[in-house]
This record gives sequence, C-alpha cells and structure tokens, in this order.
Amino acid sequence: MVVGEISQERNLMIIGGGPGGYSAAIRGAQLGLSVTLVEQADIGGVCLNEGCIPSKIITHAASKRSESAHLQELGIGGSDYPFDFQKLLAYKGRVINQLRSGVEHLCKENKIEIIRGKATFIAADKIGVENGHQFDIYEFQQVIIATGSTAVMSSDMKEKGERTLLPHELFALEEVPEHLIVRGSDYIALEAASSYAALGVKVSVVIDNKASFPFDESINKELGRLFKKRKIKVYKELQFISTNETKDGITMTFLTDKNVEETICGSHLFVSGTRIPNLEPLGISRFGIDRTVGGFIKVDGNMQTSLPAIYAIGDVTEGPMLAIKAIKQGKAAVASIAGQQTEVDLTFMPVVAQTIPPAVSVGLTEQSAREFGLAVRTSQFALGSNGYATLSGKKDGFIKVISDATTEIIQGIHMIGEGAIELSGSFVQLLEMAAREEDLKFPLYAHPGIIEGFLEAVEGLVGQAIHAAPVKRDVAVNHFQINTK
Repeated sequence: MVVGEISQERNLMIIGGGPGGYSAAIRGAQLGLSVTLVEQADIGGVCLNEGCIPSKIITHAASKRSESAHLQELGIGGSDYPFDFQKLLAYKGRVINQLRSGVEHLCKENKIEIIRGKATFIAADKIGVENGHQFDIYEFQQVIIATGSTAVMSSDMKEKGERTLLPHELFALEEVPEHLIVRGSDYIALEAASSYAALGVKVSVVIDNKASFPFDESINKELGRLFKKRKIKVYKELQFISTNETKDGITMTFLTDKNVEETICGSHLFVSGTRIPNLEPLGISRFGIDRTVGGFIKVDGNMQTSLPAIYAIGDVTEGPMLAIKAIKQGKAAVASIAGQQTEVDLTFMPVVAQTIPPAVSVGLTEQSAREFGLAVRTSQFALGSNGYATLSGKKDGFIKVISDATTEIIQGIHMIGEGAIELSGSFVQLLEMAAREEDLKFPLYAHPGIIEGFLEAVEGLVGQAIHAAPVKRDVAVNHFQINTK
C-alpha cells in the first residue's frame, strides 16, 4: 500500500454516494460550498444500483403485465401475451446505467470532486481513503456520514443458502422463480409478493406472530382481499421453526396459530430481514460520537452529531430506513453548514408500497386517531365508482379520509389504487398545512380523473359524495359516529 505523506485539505466531505449523499453534494455545490464526495462502489448507492430502482423496474413490469386482460378489451394485444424475462433484465440494466450516468454528470457539472475508495476516520478531523494500493489522508472542515445500511438475515434464521434471498438479491435474480415464499409483512415483502404473482409466479406469504401489513387497517384488509383474488396464499400469526434448502428448492417449517406444525415447499425464499447501519468500518467509535441504544448516530435537527464538524444522514441515523429520509436530511445538513436555518420533520412521511394497485398512508390511521382521543370522522370512497378508474380498468381500491370532527382538520389520508404514489405528495402537503375539510372541497378537480375520488371521499365525511349511494339511516349513525372519549 502506498500511503500519502501529506494530509490534503478539504472543506466539506461526504462519505457515501447514495441518494442522501449525492443529493447533499449537489445541494452543497448549489449553496456555494466546495464539496468532495467519497464512494467505494457505484454512485447512487444501494438504492439506485441494487434496491429502489431495480425493484421498481420489476414492480412496473408486473403492473403493466397485470393490464393484459384490459388491453385486450381495448383491442390491444392478443390472447397470447408473452413475457420475456431476459428482455426485462436488459431493460433494467440500461435504466440503471442511464440514471447512474446522469447523477455522475450532475456531479461533474456542479464541480463536485469524486474520490473512489473506502473511507476510514483516523482522527476527529481526518479520514483516510483506501483505493487498491493507494491510501490518501484528508483533513476536513466538515464531513457528512451517509454510508447507508446493509440487509442481514433475521436473527432466527441461522443459515442462508443460494435460494434464500434478501431484497437486493431477489431483484437481481436472472430467472423467474417457480414458487416464491415471502417471509415478511413490510412494504418490500408486499411489493415482492404482488409483483412476482403478476409475473406468473406462485407466491406464498408467511407473516410471523402478530405482525400485520403497515397501513391503516382498511387498506390491510383490501390487500388481503386482493392477494386472495390473485391466488397469493397468506399464512398469518405463525411461529417460525426452520428452513431446509436443497439444490432443487427450499422448505419452511412453522407452527400455526393453532399450534399445528406445517411446511411450505418453494423454489426460493425471500426474507425482508433487518438492516444494520454501515458504521463499524468507519472507525468512529474511537472518537466518542454519541450513539443510540440501537447503534445509530445521534443527531440534532441540523443533522449535527455530538462532534460539531461531523454530520450524519440517512440509514446511519435513527428512524425509517428510506431514501426520502436520507435525501431530506442531506439537504438540511448542507443548508446548516452553509449557514441557513433548516428543519427536518418526519411526522408526515408517507408509507408507500408499489403493490398492484399501489398503497399509501399519510398521517394518522383511524385506530391511532381514536387512541389519541380525537373526535374521529371517516369517509371511504371506492374507486369502482369513479369514472376514470372504470374506463381505465383500474377499479380496485379506495381513498379514505380521516378528520377531527371538532376542528374539521384532516388527520390522515389513505389510498390504495391507481395514482396513489403520485397523489401521496399532495396528501403530505395538505397535512403539513393542517388543511380543513373546506380547504379540500373548495378547489376544482380535473374531470374525469382519479383525483375526483379524493374529493368524493372528503365530501363523504358529511354524507355528500355524489357517486356514492345514500347511507341508510341506521347505518348513517355508525358512519358519521363521532368518538368523544
């Protein structure tokens, strides 16, 4: 190894070129900071190269394939609707390369220095970067740790073979599984089950103990109904025992809620697993940075750690391990470094799953609103009664609105159906603004459009949805019941 003899000076260094890291780098350059980005692998990190983008290419393809029956109704395609998985893999590769090249070009245009290699702290104000036989030392004014996290197996699964797949491995498969067993109930598990079923794979979902899907209970029930409709078998409240993998497949053994031992045999097993922050290789434990009980770096509202020159963002900090958190925190960190006032508030971070159809939850669920003691008023509008959903053949799902009847302030918005992902930003904005029912009724909504379903869900809070049948009086008492406890 060749070690640089002279410590090189840098202003702002960012360790990790994932969505949080490169967003922080570009925003820092926009604010006039001199930025150096250190990345040991590909720019874009796990999200662009192995996680978010590859998985969403699979979910996008699955969504399109699920439309084949409706396309035939429109006179498009024939009874034989072939699917070429190898072409999909080639497309995935092209998209990832295109997006990665785009980020690299933006870094270049913003005059961001990119250093390739593995970073390690050698002092509270210095890092060393190792790249092959070269080891260079950099002294920084500020540094942002944005090294992300790594998926690991669940603690009760001691062995992992080739047919047991973590998220980045599932969406890198070069063959279509015959029977995919999905263990988990988070958004990744839901996307995996929904997508591969639409691609023609037999899918079984195994949910441990009292775990449930991560949405408002009404959406959880709808997902269960849709899974059953698509012949996705769901096993609930199970106690995992073991797995046995052979060259031909994998078997999972578990106890049911009735204490009966059962087995499932499949070709592959997907496990959401858990994620651990990528911190130990950095060597930060030597410098007394405050950590949480879970091992995450403690930060303040500016993303500053207990050492003033060191900031941290994304999966290495406590909270949801999502790209949107990392991006928001990265922008806030560099704004603070540039002397601006900033704030990161994750209260209304949306819960999103790119299932078929997609699902979104923002704000309080009905159950949590009642637990808070609010005077709860709810309304749910079925997309099957929406004109555009009907003509587009995407009638599954609904929009649910939760309001505080005392103040008429919207407390939660939940949707499963076409357009949910795109509308989620508007839902977040409304809750951030503490919008009232009247604020949502006042605007004009495009016709025909899925967005009209949102208006009708709001109008339904007081029984005035146009495209919903009148509620009978005995039912109406329940429908508009106000919880005053």
